[in-house]
Amino acid sequence: MKRVLTLSILLSLGLFSLAAVGFQNQAPPPLDIQKVKDNLYMIVTPDYGAGNTAVFITGSGVVLVDTKTPGNGQSILDKVRTVTQKPITTIINTHTHQDHTGSNDFFKGNIEFVAHENTKANMQKMPEFSGGNAKFIPSKTFKDKLTLGSGKDRIDLYYFGRAHTSGDAWIVFPALRTAHSGDAFAGKNTPLIDTANGGSAAEYAATIEKASTTLKDIDTIITGHSALMKPADLKEYADFNKEFLDWVKAEIKAGKTAEAAAAEYKLPARYKDYRVVDFFGGMAGNVQTAYKELKK
Repeated sequence: MKRVLTLSILLSLGLFSLAAVGFQNQAPPPLDIQKVKDNLYMIVTPDYGAGNTAVFITGSGVVLVDTKTPGNGQSILDKVRTVTQKPITTIINTHTHQDHTGSNDFFKGNIEFVAHENTKANMQKMPEFSGGNAKFIPSKTFKDKLTLGSGKDRIDLYYFGRAHTSGDAWIVFPALRTAHSGDAFAGKNTPLIDTANGGSAAEYAATIEKASTTLKDIDTIITGHSALMKPADLKEYADFNKEFLDWVKAEIKAGKTAEAAAAEYKLPARYKDYRVVDFFGGMAGNVQTAYKELKK
């Protein structure tokens, strides 16, 4: 478990290329496929160490949402083949990080890669997608909303604003009342804010609130790194982020430094079951980021 979590941290920090030598000769962790709804499945890793992959079976082929860490391509395909023999036709990346885009390069042939326009720009900066691998960067992009397919095969892609990164796409399968949130809602934990790829502490709460109020016709959420969630969980996460931002504003008004504020922060009782994560500097990093943005 520790090796998987360590790898996930490195990926989230954009340092995978530096750590790849140490992991390239190790087999990726085993995957599990779980049914979400009819024609919709979720492929997960133990302890959700790599991003959750959605498998949507349409009339013409399979749509994947996110491809986990490098080296998982064959394992993903093997799991897909346990539920359908249809070809993979489309891959949607929720955002740029390699625990969500790492196995794009396995899926060759006539496959359309899709993402938000900012995610494409972020991926273009990654050495893993340079040279010949540039063809695995999404060529189909959108700004605010994009619809793929129709009828029971329809997929709606939304962008609600900056949060985890500047390009977090929310993927909705309307006929199945299900959404994939990527790492904008990775699970019930303190937010993961990657400022190097455009993430925002100041805008995070508004983005999650917009997602919660816009996605009214869903009953199930595939998150970035946890078990399935419900709309009530997303609303709670919006509240959590708003309360955190309000607390930071109050600390600034009280004249406290970011360091002093971070040292004092405690999870409110309502969110006692939330996990405080250390990615991107942990809560101290989140407080520092919020201070910098709010004091501009």
